[in-house]
Amino acid sequence: MYAVIKTGGKQYRVASGDTLKVEKLAGDVGSELVLDVLAVGEGESLSLGTPLVAGASVKATVVAHGRGEKVHIFKMRRRKHYKKSHGHRQSYTEIRIDGISV
Repeated sequence: MYAVIKTGGKQYRVASGDTLKVEKLAGDVGSELVLDVLAVGEGESLSLGTPLVAGASVKATVVAHGRGEKVHIFKMRRRKHYKKSHGHRQSYTEIRIDGISV
């Protein structure tokens, strides 16, 4: 069984036991989260929600918080003496999917 969840403006296809990194969520390490479900599927059958599947939820546990790799942004205009360097590290929350209930 799998489900499609939405968190942080992105959609993820998850199954029980999966671990994934999502945009930073509020919650301490070890706390449980309940996520809304956009679609649930098993084999050939698929249930789509409008926008959410009624009565369906995904339970997840927060495994860790962290920050991703640094992304370097460099802008330059040739022959204009313009150089600008900037960096960014995105925060994330690593979650483990414990179960999908319909």
